[in-house]
This record gives sequence, structure tokens and C-alpha cells, in this order.
Amino acid sequence: MSALAIEMVELNQSFATKDEAIRYCGQKLVEAGCVEEPYIEAMVERDEMLSVYMGNFIAIPHGTDEAKKFVKKSGICVIQVPDGVNFGTEEDEKIATVLFGIAGVGDDHLELVQQIALYCSDMDNVVQLADALSKEEITENLAIA
Repeated sequence: MSALAIEMVELNQSFATKDEAIRYCGQKLVEAGCVEEPYIEAMVERDEMLSVYMGNFIAIPHGTDEAKKFVKKSGICVIQVPDGVNFGTEEDEKIATVLFGIAGVGDDHLELVQQIALYCSDMDNVVQLADALSKEEITENLAIA
């Protein structure tokens, strides 16, 4: 996998709902030519089926298996949400401050999820991403190869 492109990183975003956050990630993937428009809806569906919240203030929005046909090339976006967005319920909050929107050709998305989960299992890494003041800082910290 190639290095994370600087235009696929967004700092200081704010979302009222997880749906809004997921759709934003999807739109970034559409704009980058990674996926076709219907993939965005599949990302929302995927979260309804099984939460894309991974713990450690991380969410990894991605599409359903059926949506693979809308993936043109593998891609990833990283969205920083300093105020967080709730991926849980009012009673059981699951706040994400860093979102990784992903689309993978074939089994690439499984590999991407595993790499991100492994990287983010270290809370220091998550804090670095959440506190980054520049897109470059995020791309350097995230040399996912």
C-alpha cells in the first residue's frame, strides 16, 4: 500500500452525528476516485449492521461486502474530530476523535482494518493523531506500509 496522500487527511472536523461523519469519509473516498457514490450508503449500512467503532477513540467506516463492486481502487482517509463524534448511544457513548474511512479492492480492506487496529491499539499513537496540528504530522505518524 502506498503512503497516505496529504489530500486524504482533514484536520479539525466536527460532526453532529455518526451518519454525517461516515458520509463525510465516504465523500472523501469518492472525490479521490476510490469508490463510486453508492459506496457511501453502504458505509452507513455497514455501521448499522455492526458498529465501525473500534475503541480507543477510533472508528473505521467502510462499506458492506456487497458494496465491493463500487470500489475502483483501495484508499484511506484520516479525519481528525477534536470534539469527537458519538458512535454509540446516548446511554453508552462511544466517542471517536479519529476516523479512518477505507475502501479496499479484494481483501485489501481487511488488511487495512488490521493495520489501523494494530497501530491504534497503542493509545500514544491515537493521541498523536488526535493532537496533530498539521496534515504532514498525520501522514508522517501514519507511515502505514
